[in-house]
Amino acid sequence: MAENLSCRSVKWRFYNMQLSFKNILVCGGSGFIGSNFIRYIYNKYPDCKIFNLDLLTYAGNPANLADIEEKENKRNPANQRCHFFRGDICDGALLANIFEKYNFDAVINFAAESHVDRSFVSVFDFIRTNVEGVRSLIEATRKYKVSRFVQISTDEIYGSVPEGFSTEDAPLKPSNPYAASKAAADLLVQSYIKTHQVPALIVRGSNNYGPFQYPEKLIPLAISNIIEGIKVPIHGSGEHRRTWIHVNDFCSAIDTALHKAPDYSIYNASGEEKTNLEILEIIARHLKNSEDYKEHTKDRPGADLRYAPNSSKLKSELGWLPQYQIESSIGEVVNWYFNNQDWWKKIKNSEAFQSHYQKQSKAEYY
Repeated sequence: MAENLSCRSVKWRFYNMQLSFKNILVCGGSGFIGSNFIRYIYNKYPDCKIFNLDLLTYAGNPANLADIEEKENKRNPANQRCHFFRGDICDGALLANIFEKYNFDAVINFAAESHVDRSFVSVFDFIRTNVEGVRSLIEATRKYKVSRFVQISTDEIYGSVPEGFSTEDAPLKPSNPYAASKAAADLLVQSYIKTHQVPALIVRGSNNYGPFQYPEKLIPLAISNIIEGIKVPIHGSGEHRRTWIHVNDFCSAIDTALHKAPDYSIYNASGEEKTNLEILEIIARHLKNSEDYKEHTKDRPGADLRYAPNSSKLKSELGWLPQYQIESSIGEVVNWYFNNQDWWKKIKNSEAFQSHYQKQSKAEYY
């Protein structure tokens, strides 16, 4: 009995430790989740230096961190805490240079091609960034003995879940090229854990929402289209069920895992389950729109009807709890997009956005 108590005590201390990181490399930090994570870390840890590596493809936007840049410009250059590198995570020479020069003690990888629709026609980009990019990063992590690597993954790797919930050890059954590339990255990270004992973690998020989200995604697309008086295209019946998590809650989940989780852990981070139609109804209500604001299109090929990640492990082991409720927080998100129309109109008026939107809105990808 004494031995069992001792084991539980050691485990308790391990889960309640608080690691400290001074030089963090955030890959894909100019995208939606990455920029919100940088802002979260910047404000929470005043002694931490943050290095943002981003290629600035269509979804990477320097304007997402304009507020941080403004704060940094007021600081003495010698004391600046946030640094930007424009570059490709697949570029081994670049990685070798910055890993050797800056001595990172943590790497968090958000960099990814992430839109399912685009993966139907640009699968090479997804394999290159989401698999080869992860290989380059975790190999640099191993070579330069970084203390912690966090791979940001997705609940889409579990595939459609008609009943019950997906725990972290559920089979991986991706249904589209995007999800398959993310599943491959997860397996690659796990192989480095097993073969090389790389101190890596995987955090699998559900559908994020919040400010600075690229307006191809459902919530910012719906808000901006309704504001502009354009109908919102809905794939299929719109009864697809997702769990929706505010980006600040997801950032909190990543931060909790980064600082408290045992090496080699995998955690789901999820929110509230709602159908796409229910999400649209909440948005329309906050915008006081009672008109017909949607039009149904063909469904995506191989569409998943339900994602249902279970995040009880993250809650019970590390004490993480989400703070945002979707009914109330969507109102704040709607207000952000209403008050920042210049940000999303610049994106939506671009040729790159319009070219893809014409296919997305009609569900015509070939």
